[in-house]
Amino acid sequence: MQAAGTDGNAMEAGNVPPVVFADDRAPHPFDLHVGSRVRMRRRQLGMSQDTLARAVDITFQQVQKYERGATRISASRLYDMARVLDVTVGYLCQGFDGEAEAGFMSTAEGAELASVFMRVRSPRQRQRIVDLVQILADT
Repeated sequence: MQAAGTDGNAMEAGNVPPVVFADDRAPHPFDLHVGSRVRMRRRQLGMSQDTLARAVDITFQQVQKYERGATRISASRLYDMARVLDVTVGYLCQGFDGEAEAGFMSTAEGAELASVFMRVRSPRQRQRIVDLVQILADT
């Protein structure tokens, strides 16, 4: 199917071909990434889903859907959430490389570990934690 207003050569005159996904029902990798960044920042602040929801005038169930990537966050809602979370919209998009976020940091445990780790003030203790995790990973 050809996009409206094109003559078959989508790359001419700055047109970009549409991106096609195999499963239209699957969340887009960017939605998953942004949702995980919202969740990570909310948890860093010790904020509940309900508190964030009330601040941007939505239900906590909607926040859950955003954080899972099940529902896309509109630009204006993303702006409102960033304001409440005291970050820029860019922060919530930061680190996306075009691939699905399947790594540990996109999990609840990863976000929690990062949040707690940042509260450890001593560089020596941080290094000891990293060393411990490396030992545990090798066993």
